[in-house]
Amino acid sequence: MSAAPTPADAPTPADIDPDLARTVTTAAGGEPQTIVVEQLDKHYGDYHALRSIDLVIPDGSLTALLGPSGSGKSTLLRTIAGLETPDGGVVRIGGEDVTYVPPQRRGIGFVFQHYAAFKHMTVRDNVGFGPSIRNYPKDEINRRVDELLEIVGLAGYQERYPAQLSGGQRQRMALARALAVQPRVLLLDEPFGALDAKVRADLRRWLRELQATTGVTTVLVTHDQEEALDVADHIAVMNEGRIEQFGGPIEVYEQPVSEFVMSFLGDTAVVGGELVRPHDLQLTKEQVPGSIEVIVDRVVHLGFEVRVEAHDPEGRLIGAQLTRDEAGALAPEVGERLYVRAESGPRTSTSA
Repeated sequence: MSAAPTPADAPTPADIDPDLARTVTTAAGGEPQTIVVEQLDKHYGDYHALRSIDLVIPDGSLTALLGPSGSGKSTLLRTIAGLETPDGGVVRIGGEDVTYVPPQRRGIGFVFQHYAAFKHMTVRDNVGFGPSIRNYPKDEINRRVDELLEIVGLAGYQERYPAQLSGGQRQRMALARALAVQPRVLLLDEPFGALDAKVRADLRRWLRELQATTGVTTVLVTHDQEEALDVADHIAVMNEGRIEQFGGPIEVYEQPVSEFVMSFLGDTAVVGGELVRPHDLQLTKEQVPGSIEVIVDRVVHLGFEVRVEAHDPEGRLIGAQLTRDEAGALAPEVGERLYVRAESGPRTSTSA
């Protein structure tokens, strides 16, 4: 488990100087870069990891590749980075065909979940490594490192070693290192996945503000639905090597195009042959139009909400989410007969 959060684990958006951030991180081309993927295919033996993927990631945006394990999201990111060679299709960055261009020539910054820092180097030397091997002038490297460490909230940590940092601090050092070479695009492969929940929440808020301030085109791989909905301008929901839906967070949550998207982006219940969200269900003592009978199995108090678990006449489990006030007025009891119906919100037909 990572170290307990310290004040430096949770920089606030107000700490980011927008002018400084744009100056330090602007790519050599001076403009954010659009990423275009066309008919991308990738096989590993008989396994079809990517199936004719088409995707346009707008310049200056933060786009999340969201999906379960095996959906192809990390393979897609690694192919954009040049760490995987596709079996078919094209990758373009800023209008340039980079399909077979080596990673080091694509102008990308890459941050992994388990960041491999140079343990024998200080924070300063880790962040300045990229510019140093590109033969930047020493004065420019020192200036850039100092500015980046200020942006990521690690000013004063220059002479520490990675082992002396918490997990959150190490990942922010990793982001500073990725930005030090002024990448055209920033690729993040579950960068906060190994951190504690509180630190993850703090860092993703900070990342959202940092990306919006710098304008660097950013692609984030995650399996965490809340993370994607929280930080992304656009979400590509992936399943079995395909993109099931691409759109803004509100669109993919409120207007899912398939049963998979609906189920993956949150809890669901089957009522009347449709998938609905638990918080869009109404429970009543008396039958009302459109409602079905259920028997209460369990009432779970979760502080700010109450979950009522029940089953319908066919034995299917249904979970309804109530506010404390709603639960107080209804006063559901185990074994009680109630009636449930979907009031509003997204729904989709189920194959079950």
